[in-house]
Amino acid sequence: MLVKDVMTPDPVTVRVDSPVREAAGLLRKYHIGGLPVMDGERVAGIVTETDILSLLDTGDLSEDLWLPSPLEVIEVPVREFINWEKTKRALTDIGDMEVRRVMSSPVIAIDEDSDIADAAAQMLHEGIARLPVLRDGKLVGIVTRADIVQGLGASSREEES
Repeated sequence: MLVKDVMTPDPVTVRVDSPVREAAGLLRKYHIGGLPVMDGERVAGIVTETDILSLLDTGDLSEDLWLPSPLEVIEVPVREFINWEKTKRALTDIGDMEVRRVMSSPVIAIDEDSDIADAAAQMLHEGIARLPVLRDGKLVGIVTRADIVQGLGASSREEES
């Protein structure tokens, strides 16, 4: 079975200069985990949910137990408000960042006429869940681990019939 038999044709993409906010919106809208990133007609990279989540540096959790004094009971809400404002600004900064700054590059891709076993092996070797599919260097689809499993399941049902 070939990659072109199981891939999703004409995948949703995002441009290298698009804001991360747009990429995150597309991931949410289409219920997908990653997008090819385009620089004109060229696949420049891929951006995934993991790439975007990695921007949210939560820092280390404190192991100290802290109990407020009577004066701090008043201070804590003010401090938390200030921290929330900083968090909102940080999220805005992340949302405005260009996708090129967070995408994985160089992109690992596969030809549409490759066998799905080769695609699966490449995904396992690289530790990735999706591959842009190319025809003559141009993006024509995307194949995921789930696509391969569904393809194998479908071919198994056909053999049983």
